[in-house]
Amino acid sequence: MRVVAALFVETGGCYFGSPDIEAWDIGRDARAYTGPHPVVAHPPCQRWGRFATGSTRKPAQYRVGEDGGCFAAALTAVRNYGGVLEHPKDSLAWEYFGIMRPAGHGWQRADMYGGWTCEVEQGHYGHISRKPTWLYACAEAEDLPSLRWGPSEQRLPAYAVKRYGYEKARRIGVMAAVGGKDKTRIRNATPEPFRDLLLSIARGVP
Repeated sequence: MRVVAALFVETGGCYFGSPDIEAWDIGRDARAYTGPHPVVAHPPCQRWGRFATGSTRKPAQYRVGEDGGCFAAALTAVRNYGGVLEHPKDSLAWEYFGIMRPAGHGWQRADMYGGWTCEVEQGHYGHISRKPTWLYACAEAEDLPSLRWGPSEQRLPAYAVKRYGYEKARRIGVMAAVGGKDKTRIRNATPEPFRDLLLSIARGVP
């Protein structure tokens, strides 16, 4: 099976342990990747999201996009070697790097570099929440798969509905009801079916 480089992935996570996946975690520093394999990239999203500049208590703690060059390196790798990059919906990196925002269902032309973009919810592929996600892929249009478009099933813990009522439980979302030290890991985890989908996109690169 064709080897794929998985960039910016969790140490010991779902991309580890397979001979046809070259995993680049924080210790390996994916910014140094120079091929030759197609890639699946999960660059850090903290400086590109809703709280890019800091929490509501410290709103000016950071500057937008200062992620040490991780997104830029991931985007360069996808454009140079083919593959796919994922980031949360409404990522500020799309506008910053001149990528068209997804609109509606399906793959759409993203830029002048042969890129395609779309929006998909990881809830269709096993994530605990809906987790709307934007993808950026460099591949031939005919090699891009049709995904499960549209909203995924809403999963609200019974105890959260009982405690807060349906409307508040829906508003705060599934992840807000998840406590404990593993909350961030659970939120960031890539479900194996979604991982396999991304790998198939990368392996379909000519």
